Amino acid sequence: MSVEAAALDDATLVARSRDGDMRAYELLVRRYQGQMYRLALRVVGSAGDAEDVVQDVFLTAWRRLGQLNDDAAFVGWLYRTATNRCLNVLRQRRPVADVELDEQPSVAPRERPERAVEVSAQMDALAVALRALTPEQRACWVLREVHGRSYDEIAGAIGTTQQAVRGRLARARAQLAEVMAPWR
Repeated sequence: MSVEAAALDDATLVARSRDGDMRAYELLVRRYQGQMYRLALRVVGSAGDAEDVVQDVFLTAWRRLGQLNDDAAFVGWLYRTATNRCLNVLRQRRPVADVELDEQPSVAPRERPERAVEVSAQMDALAVALRALTPEQRACWVLREVHGRSYDEIAGAIGTTQQAVRGRLARARAQLAEVMAPWR
């Protein structure tokens, strides 16, 4: 893509995509696939499932672009679609896969080995704690704490009210704080 095409806003790219411009849609996919993958990975806990979710989300979005009333709302629409797809994946499977180890932050080689072990254990404990949350609580927590989405955006993505989002977040935070207390 040219520098000019990369500077186009989402609404313009969505409008062009709706008119059949594959390059415009390809740019949208490249622009947002990383965010959607990180969301899916944190919610479903499996790299393979996260990849499937992201692929499904972008195929669904392409097929349903004509249904999007506000071109500027594309990103919120993607988050809502991805979150719903993640929740469906979690509902379909009960035993939850472990979080991929390569997604955990690497420790600088200059750090003490004891610190690297401690950080790895903390990340493992967080992964276990996240899996213990309900799918809706996990989705709310990931959207808010990892992706920085507003309560309104989360409510739209999950299909609930802001009040329900606040309640789920409060319960998720309390549960995570309790489980992670030994790491303070």
